[in-house]
Amino acid sequence: MHKNTSGVARRGDELKIMENSTLITLAEKLGNREISAVELNKFYLSEVEKKDKDIKAFLTVDHEAVLREAEASDRRRATGEARSCFDGIPIGIKDCIAVKGERLSCASKILENVISPYDSGAVINLRAHGFIPFGRLNMDEFAMGSSCENSAIQKTANPRDLSRVPGGSSGGSAAAVAAGMVPAALGSDTGGSIRQPAGFCGIVGLKPTYGRVSRSGLVAFASSLDQIGPMTQDVTDAALLLDVISGKDPMDSTSLDLPHTECFGTVKAQKADLKGVKVGLPKEYFENSGIDCGVRAVLESAIERVKSLGAELVPVSLPHTKYAVAVYYIIATAEASANLARFDGIRYGVRQEAGDLVESYFKSRGMGFGDEVKRRILLGTYVLSSGYYDAYYLRAQKVRTLIRRDFEKAGKLCDVLLSPVTPNVAFRFGEKSNPLEMYLSDVFTIALNLAGNAGISVPAGTDEKTGMPVNVQFMAPSLKEKELLAAARAFEAASR
Repeated sequence: MHKNTSGVARRGDELKIMENSTLITLAEKLGNREISAVELNKFYLSEVEKKDKDIKAFLTVDHEAVLREAEASDRRRATGEARSCFDGIPIGIKDCIAVKGERLSCASKILENVISPYDSGAVINLRAHGFIPFGRLNMDEFAMGSSCENSAIQKTANPRDLSRVPGGSSGGSAAAVAAGMVPAALGSDTGGSIRQPAGFCGIVGLKPTYGRVSRSGLVAFASSLDQIGPMTQDVTDAALLLDVISGKDPMDSTSLDLPHTECFGTVKAQKADLKGVKVGLPKEYFENSGIDCGVRAVLESAIERVKSLGAELVPVSLPHTKYAVAVYYIIATAEASANLARFDGIRYGVRQEAGDLVESYFKSRGMGFGDEVKRRILLGTYVLSSGYYDAYYLRAQKVRTLIRRDFEKAGKLCDVLLSPVTPNVAFRFGEKSNPLEMYLSDVFTIALNLAGNAGISVPAGTDEKTGMPVNVQFMAPSLKEKELLAAARAFEAASR
């Protein structure tokens, strides 16, 4: 029996408290029978109905499917067969991550009629613990963008200021979590697409080590860079979801042959200081003249906070950082050109009829892809073309190796690195119309993807001028998520 079986309508005060609840809090409420999975999911469905008309984070939410799964969760709990203590909790899903029976459009017109025939590896792991996939979250088309303005379907607004962008490409995921329309969500990070929107919306976003989480069922943008990760209310929830979704997957040859991580216990037991931890400050990140004054002020305060927690601050250098943006936009676009060749309106997506096959290809792709996607396909095709492959793509791969070695050297001097996430707070819609200016939004996040290491975006304060959130980024060597999350948790506790 529930302590109160009168339903959602009579429990407004309790449910209001749950608006920005953590997964841990919700699990306790479910375990104590304070609320049922159906009531919990009805609450979040009502939050979407109430808030999303202004924010537009969700592309679709299948109310009936969500409530069916919630009812099944309640039945499992009633018979003592709950899959975990988190059974029945909803998790938002970015629209490039496959959920069986739901649309998989990548916020693109060319895939608007595609229904996924299977679950992604990450979603399979979520379901194994009883989590409920909750809606399709907006994104920049095919994850190509830094503001969520490139979605072919709708523009998502930042819950902190509806005139500003939520970041991208996982802007819908960040906005939904920040607005309390879902307790947590999955995003994907190719060049900062989890960490940057987390920073713009003031939540936590974790980019795991490349290969730590299966890419099976993740529609590929750049296969050597893409990684699924959690977007949550706090660091402990990020650790929890990483433990759930990580692990070897036979459907993804690039997933690492390692068991699921065990970060949650480490983070939960984390002491409230950073004594004995060496925190590296990469000079190339802090010397960047493009950092806004408000962001720099929060960053300097964060450094003092880390120092007050007992950490040893270590100056380090990542000398090839200055090439990261250029290298990224060669490698990522080259891989995108190859990956998106399959979307031609014949095998996948919306087909535009024409006089012959070639004309149909041109018409389908021309009408199906947005401007930014076309721009990156053209750039990627160019750098892979005869006569330019060695000059651009091959050289970029060599510099990528140098960037990775920079991180390896820094990792020998310190435990984690601390840096900005973005050079500025969330900007207003239409403010960055120049593509190159938009690309520079990811100047502090791109290098980590090229190295394949782990990073997390954590709230650090607000910009005094705009009142918008500012996050800092902690980075760690490959497979050092425990150390990364422990440091982030101590910082988070001191920041509240």
